[in-house]
Amino acid sequence: MTSGGAGMAVYRARIDWTLEEGADFPNGRYSRGHTVAFEQHAVPATASRHVVGKKWAVEGAVDPEEMLVASLSSCHMLTFLHMARLEGFAVTRYVDAAEGVMEKNAEGRLAITRVVLRPLITYAGRRPTPEEADHLHHLAHEECFIANSVKTEIVVEEVQPADA
Repeated sequence: MTSGGAGMAVYRARIDWTLEEGADFPNGRYSRGHTVAFEQHAVPATASRHVVGKKWAVEGAVDPEEMLVASLSSCHMLTFLHMARLEGFAVTRYVDAAEGVMEKNAEGRLAITRVVLRPLITYAGRRPTPEEADHLHHLAHEECFIANSVKTEIVVEEVQPADA
């Protein structure tokens, strides 16, 4: 990340893919495995097995669709934690089972059209009422940088703990 002036930051990712020995590129018979490198770390990445099949995807690597869902979930969580703190709530754990749906959009193109966030949040002290929780999630959604960057529908369905 590079700071670029008043309120601006630049984020970079380096994508590195090499055709493996013996691959048949003209006929689409090659691994989609690659590396996504950020300023301080790198992760193994691949095309989604749902798109290219298991044979050409790399087992154990993250795909772009998963990264999008994770980015939305992570951004919402970080923003929610900040909003909850400002409102006087003490969050002790936040676990989200986020899910993205890829389907054809209105233009007939494949897209992640909906992301559902299902956070289970633990608090020390008073829990927010359902109305307060909805308000906190609304604030988090409005302020989340990633949510502000995409047109995908994002739904938050907070999961209530068994003891609530």
